[in-house]
Amino acid sequence: MGYSAEDEALIKEKWDDLLLSCTKICKNDEDWNFIKRAFFLAKEAHEGVRRRSGEPYLLHPIAVAKIVIDEIGLGVKSVVAALLHDVVEDTEYTVEDMERIFGAKIASMVDGLTKMSGVFNADTSEQAEYFRKVLLTLSDDVRVILIKIADRLHNMRTLGSMPLNKQIKITGETIYLFAPLAYRLGLYSIKSELEDLCMKYRFPQQYAEISQKLQESEATRQEFINKFNAPIIAALNRDNIDYEISGRVKSIYSIWSKMQRKQIPFEEIYDLFAIRIVFNPLPFPSAKTQCWQIYSTITDIYTPKPDRLRDWISMPKANGYEALHSTVMGPDGVWVEVQIRTRRMEEIAERGFAAHWKYKKATISQDEDEFDKWLKQIRAALNSPTESAVDFLDNFKLSLYTSEIVVFTPKGESRKMPYGATALDFAYDIHSKIGNRAISAKINHKLEPITTQINSGDQIEIITAETTHPKPEWLEVVTTAKAKQAIKNFLKRERQNNIERGQQMLEEQMKALNINLSGRVLRKIIPIYESNNKDELYSKIGAGIISLDNLDKILKSNSRNKLLKFWTLFIPKKEGDEAEEHVAAGDELSEPKPPETPQQFVIAECCKPIPGDKVVGYRDPATDNIIVHKANCDELNRLASQFGKNIVKDEIKWSQHKAMSYLVTVELRGLDRLGLLLDLATVVSGDFNINIREINIHSHDGIFEGGISLYVKDAESLQAVMDRLRKIKGIETVKRTMN
Repeated sequence: MGYSAEDEALIKEKWDDLLLSCTKICKNDEDWNFIKRAFFLAKEAHEGVRRRSGEPYLLHPIAVAKIVIDEIGLGVKSVVAALLHDVVEDTEYTVEDMERIFGAKIASMVDGLTKMSGVFNADTSEQAEYFRKVLLTLSDDVRVILIKIADRLHNMRTLGSMPLNKQIKITGETIYLFAPLAYRLGLYSIKSELEDLCMKYRFPQQYAEISQKLQESEATRQEFINKFNAPIIAALNRDNIDYEISGRVKSIYSIWSKMQRKQIPFEEIYDLFAIRIVFNPLPFPSAKTQCWQIYSTITDIYTPKPDRLRDWISMPKANGYEALHSTVMGPDGVWVEVQIRTRRMEEIAERGFAAHWKYKKATISQDEDEFDKWLKQIRAALNSPTESAVDFLDNFKLSLYTSEIVVFTPKGESRKMPYGATALDFAYDIHSKIGNRAISAKINHKLEPITTQINSGDQIEIITAETTHPKPEWLEVVTTAKAKQAIKNFLKRERQNNIERGQQMLEEQMKALNINLSGRVLRKIIPIYESNNKDELYSKIGAGIISLDNLDKILKSNSRNKLLKFWTLFIPKKEGDEAEEHVAAGDELSEPKPPETPQQFVIAECCKPIPGDKVVGYRDPATDNIIVHKANCDELNRLASQFGKNIVKDEIKWSQHKAMSYLVTVELRGLDRLGLLLDLATVVSGDFNINIREINIHSHDGIFEGGISLYVKDAESLQAVMDRLRKIKGIETVKRTMN
């Protein structure tokens, strides 16, 4: 069935709008005809097809093509590929047809985009190989990834028509992979919009609240910006600088993230905006020198905060970003961030890779820059084997770091590392053999543990020993993909050796006891030795973690009874149905009752939600249990990006009729004083009648830090306790930990 007259009118309106944007990139009739041919083929191929929202499907490729021009700054071939990006996947047309009609380059780009769609629709056995193939095109033609980001951006802008489980899957993929990838490719504004849209659909209430508060405070904020800018404007005008100055408000997502990270209300976020100065440099002196001259002018007016100077002109970020950032003390004792950049730097900051490449071609530079180095690292990672799709995607995610530091080898060679990297990361960055044998490090000529976090400017020498080898806990220490993969590879080889050794040891012990090692016997002893499967059991035996000395007694005794506490969650049913309840296992407190259905709700160990927390369910394919995560859990985003079909599509809610207690830990920090512990105990136990399991406080130089573990019935009662704790004299911060 074709489109209605109204549909055709809407398509023509959007197509005319796209043609208007194309005036920026079309140089001759050949360019115009190339784009028109792609449009009419896409129109014929998608004829009568509609999106879930009901609108004609053709509006989607038109919108993607417009983003490609207006927001990313790509050219004619990219627009053609964007218009055709779903044709091979969704219609009878083939890649060979694309090559015959539009040539090899367009066919290659469309093929890459088709495979990219397959990445997030395929099962995990196919996913890694698809993703590897697509990312290999990253080093050859980054435009494929840029068009895919434009495709994802439009899908996020129209996500409202999708069901809840699809929204969670798509936002999980977006926040886990697409937003960091957009940032790494320099598309900062797109990265920010993707994050904001993820929040809008996952946390609509918080999104609306922050948006409203930003609107309410706009007038006061603008008044302060005008007051702050006035002396700077006068000074720049005096120096005859051609510039623009503006105040940029932080994205809603970044504000919310800071509120979550510091567990503070909106009213305590003081850096809601930054002042940006963009100028057209003179031919002489250098643009870099002129940036520093403007910095000097500003710091003559306002006092800078020394530890907040960021020089990304001398050492640009890996995504090509260049600017000077400084935080200065403004009027009324408020710290304000000021960003200084040239017009070229501004275009690269806004348009990312496309603008960067344009300027590189303009200067005919053959030098390897930060982009080139990163793409080379990606190619090396893609060509190395990986054991699973999960590891592959996780390692690629790690390669998207952009907060960087610069450190030095003993010979003075500079190396860029992600912020938060350790000396062990540095060891693996040099070579996996050095990482595998690392025992300590000399940081600035001082001996330090290999786990020490390194800082920008450090000079690092790695100390090795032949007897040392990677340990599982190293995975918690390192932050880089290269280090994690090398450690996993070593541990995998070692685990296989342990499995073989452990199986042999168990068989010999069973033989000595005249017992046949059958599947029934294994099923009995696997849970007794706190293992999940026979390979884990064998591995622990082979590694010496499990001793078989008491095996005879264990086999003769009955399996121990685990004492469990159960609480109830339920999935609200559709109208007319009764709510179906499920039981979930928790702390070891009381004798369990068998669940009424085979499925159980299990509280996720990574984030440990409690009643009142917004939660999302993930169906564990191994057990068919539903693992319940907090909605803002990082692990949930990872799972949604890789196993989106396992996200439970119905909303999960806490039952209200069972009064249970849940153990949570609250971190505290503040000024130490006499009687502080008594005040803490009085508030928690006295005012709220809540049981305290443990208080762990230590003091140094007049500052106390620590935590208090207590039992609460739900998130609301926990918030009430935390609000009251904040009012205790001397307490500065109160945060709920994730575990």
